[in-house]
Amino acid sequence: MADDSIVKRIKIIVKDYGGQLALAGAIGVDQGFISKVINQKQEVSYYLISKLCFQLKYSPEWLILGTGDKKINKAGSPKLITEIQMMRTELDILHARMRAFEIEIKELKERGNIQQAG
Repeated sequence: MADDSIVKRIKIIVKDYGGQLALAGAIGVDQGFISKVINQKQEVSYYLISKLCFQLKYSPEWLILGTGDKKINKAGSPKLITEIQMMRTELDILHARMRAFEIEIKELKERGNIQQAG
């Protein structure tokens, strides 16, 4: 989920909390993890998004899409977080299936080249 705009909003959250160390402590992660994410050396994961949304009450809509209020103030927000988790799982499944198809296509191409050469 590497998205420059999400990283920019995470940087805003870091500033809100007074730095990486304070934010890391607030959500129970290592400061190095936060540093890697904001320096784009690690993907923005569902794990981090869920921590920011569930524990710190940032709006998933604001964090992911950049729209709406920054903080959760709606009764439906937990439902939105659950829906995001389900979509992430579906996306992971689709990525795995795509990799499997890519491997199968590569194998078929290699077999075709071998048959044509023989």
